Amino acid sequence: MEKSKNITLLDQDYLQWVKELSTRYRRSQIKAAVKVNEEMLQFYWELGRDIVEMHIEERWGEGVMKALSTDLQKLNPTAHCFSRTNLYYVKKFYLTYSSYTIKIPQLGGQIEKIPQLGGQITQHVEGNAGDANTPQVVEQIKRDIMSIGWGHHKLLMDKCSDNPQKAIFFVHQTVLNGWSRSMLLNFLDTDLYERQGKALTNFSTTLPEETSDLAQELTKDPYDFAFTGITGRYNERLLKDKLLSNITQFMVELGTGFAYVGKEYRLQVGEREQFIDLLFYNLNLSCYVVVEVKIGKFEFADVGQLGGYVVSCNHLLRKEGRDNPTIGLLICKEKDRIQAQYALESSSQPLGISEYDLEKFYPEKVEGTIPTIEEIERQLERRMEEEKEDGDE
Repeated sequence: MEKSKNITLLDQDYLQWVKELSTRYRRSQIKAAVKVNEEMLQFYWELGRDIVEMHIEERWGEGVMKALSTDLQKLNPTAHCFSRTNLYYVKKFYLTYSSYTIKIPQLGGQIEKIPQLGGQITQHVEGNAGDANTPQVVEQIKRDIMSIGWGHHKLLMDKCSDNPQKAIFFVHQTVLNGWSRSMLLNFLDTDLYERQGKALTNFSTTLPEETSDLAQELTKDPYDFAFTGITGRYNERLLKDKLLSNITQFMVELGTGFAYVGKEYRLQVGEREQFIDLLFYNLNLSCYVVVEVKIGKFEFADVGQLGGYVVSCNHLLRKEGRDNPTIGLLICKEKDRIQAQYALESSSQPLGISEYDLEKFYPEKVEGTIPTIEEIERQLERRMEEEKEDGDE
């Protein structure tokens, strides 16, 4: 019998094969986890639908949820998803999205504008074939809802149950950016939804229709520059230096798809040198983005300067057939909205104007936020059950 050949651990073919096997295994694990999560969310949706549409609490009394929890746990002793608290979340899961007239698995109903999900959509999906984009947007919403973890959904239900459109916005952002639960919680506390897409722009008149909505939704107003740590007097150079020394947080605040190109980026325009404050490239829009930061109040002359930089980038940097038209964004400390709007109307270049804030955004303090004894007891009970459930996720 022929003696088997010994494998040399340094053999490159062998090492490469082992590496590929490991990569394939990890991919299969991820796919399996995604599939399990999707199946579980589908079950939660159907259970929540039953609880609501069967009117079980009206039919069998307020104690039915506790009884349902006990009975389901008896029949499924290894499952940890049938606590009374989780059943209330399951019910809220259905109510949060069905109140926005989204039906799973066959989504339908009226879909209003959802930031970063594409345009203004007002048609009724069922029985109306009007807007050709609507089915794609609806399908995207369905995929997003089923793609994030149950822990993420519980956070969104706690924070956004009274605003389903906001919940859907954060669902999509979580999928788009791969946010963990802690990252999602952080962005929920920064008024991102209220700020997203709110810059004053002329994109609708200066950009093609297919890109103007996306460009608009990539803006914010105001931008949160609290991460710079600036609390006292400062000048523009200090602010720009702080932005770049915290470049990771700056890029997160700018949004998805931004790549940093340079600071005080030099352009030779005719016989003179021009220096752009900050130059970026947005991969989603396939275009350069000129960012000018001003620590004072907006002036008409700012738009002329920014427009000149945008035109210069189009001539000197933009590659025909690869890059879309350059966009300019002015971020100032303060602006008069009427003046800013008039200035934008005067320009043929795609420009946006936003403000920035150096104070961290916190949710507004409102009356009635001091919990009662009953609420504290419910929160403690929920926390204990969540810790048990999270250990099994």
